[in-house]
Amino acid sequence: MENTIIELKFSLNTFYFLISGVLVMWMAAGFAMLEAGLVRSKNTTEILTKNVALYAIACTMYLLIGYNIMYVDNAEGGVLPSLGALIGSAAKDADHALQSDFFFQVVFVATAMSIVSGAVAERMKLWAFLAFCVVLTGFIYPLEGYWTWGGGFLSELGFVDFAGSAIVHGAGAAAALAGVLLLGARKGKYGKNGEIYPIPGSNMPLATLGTFILWMGWFGFNGGSQLFLADKENAIAVSQIMLNTNAAAAAGAVAALLVCKLMWGKADLTMVLNGALAGLVTITAEPASPTPVLALILGAIGGALVVFSIVALDKAKIDDPVGAISVHGICGALGVMMVPFSNSDATFQGQAVGLITILGFVFITSYIVWSVLKASMGIRVGEEEELSGMDQHDCGVDAYPEFVTVRGQ
Repeated sequence: MENTIIELKFSLNTFYFLISGVLVMWMAAGFAMLEAGLVRSKNTTEILTKNVALYAIACTMYLLIGYNIMYVDNAEGGVLPSLGALIGSAAKDADHALQSDFFFQVVFVATAMSIVSGAVAERMKLWAFLAFCVVLTGFIYPLEGYWTWGGGFLSELGFVDFAGSAIVHGAGAAAALAGVLLLGARKGKYGKNGEIYPIPGSNMPLATLGTFILWMGWFGFNGGSQLFLADKENAIAVSQIMLNTNAAAAAGAVAALLVCKLMWGKADLTMVLNGALAGLVTITAEPASPTPVLALILGAIGGALVVFSIVALDKAKIDDPVGAISVHGICGALGVMMVPFSNSDATFQGQAVGLITILGFVFITSYIVWSVLKASMGIRVGEEEELSGMDQHDCGVDAYPEFVTVRGQ
C-alpha cells in the first residue's frame, strides 16, 4: 500500500511538471503572436521565423550544454559550476521523473530568449540574432541560473526569486537592452530635434491573442514552479499561486488602462496588454506568499509603472517596438524588490544584491557578445533592407502577400 501511494505521488508530480512545461511552451506561441501583432506587416514573417528558430535553438543548447551548467553535479554555494552527465546522475529517490524536470526547465530558457526578439525587432539581422541565441541559452542564462536555482552563491545569500522575475525576465530584458543600445533605433522613429514618431503595429487582434496566450501560459510558469502537487500542502500552495497570478495580471491591465485614460484621455490597447504582462512579471518573483489583495496591489503597481517606463525609454531614444525591456526588466526588478513584503525569508539587501548581480552579469556579457557579432558579421540590416522590410530580405516570404504591390499588376 505504501509503495502504491509513493508511486502515485511520483506519477502526479511528474504529470504536473509535464503539463506545466506544456503551458510554458505555449508561451512561445504567445510571444510570437504578440510580436507579430506589434511589428509592421513587412516584418511579420521574419519575427515569426525568429520565434520558431529561437525556441528550437534554446531547447538544443540547453539539452547539450545548459542543463549541465545549471543543475547537474554542482556544488552548493559555488560561483563556477562543474560539468556532470546530462540528467543521468540524479538521485534514485527523486519524487518525480527527472526528465520531466528537464522539460520544465528548458522551456524557461526559451522564454528568456523570446524577450530579446521583440526588443530588437525590425532592424536586426536574423543570423546575428540566432548566433546570440546560441550563447545566451547555452551559457549566459544557465550560469546565472546556477547561481540561484542551481544552488550557487546567490541562493546561499538568501536571494528569493520564486519563478524568475529576475532570473528569466530580468535576464532577457538585460540582454535585450545591451542589443538595443548597440543596434540603434528604427529608421524614422526619432526626429533630429527629439521628436518621437509612433510606429503602429500591424495587427492588434494578433497582439491581443498573444497576450491571452501568455496569460494562460503563466499559470504553468508560476504554478509549475511550486515543483510538487501530490499532497494537500502543495495543492493548496499551487492554488494560491494561480489565484495570485491571475489577480496580478488583471490588476495590471486595469491600472494601465486607468493611467492611459488619465494621461492621454484614450484607452491605449498596447499599453493595456503590456499592463497585464507587467502584472504577471511583477508577481512572478513571489506568487505563493502574498494575499490575493496584495497580489492585486503588486500587479497594479507593475501595470502603472510599465506605462511610465515605456514613455521614459522612448524619451531616452531607446527603441523597443514591443515594450519588452519595460515589461520584463523594470517590472521584473520591481517584483524582486517587493518579495520581502510577503516573504519573511527574504531581505531587501539580499534581493538587491541578487538583482544587481544577475542584471549586471547578463548585461555585460551580452554587450560583449553583441559587440563581437557587430564587429564580425554585423547586427543591423542595411537601410534599403530595413525600408523594404525584413520579410523579403531574410525570408523571401511575405506574411501578407495580398498587401504587396507587384510590378505590372
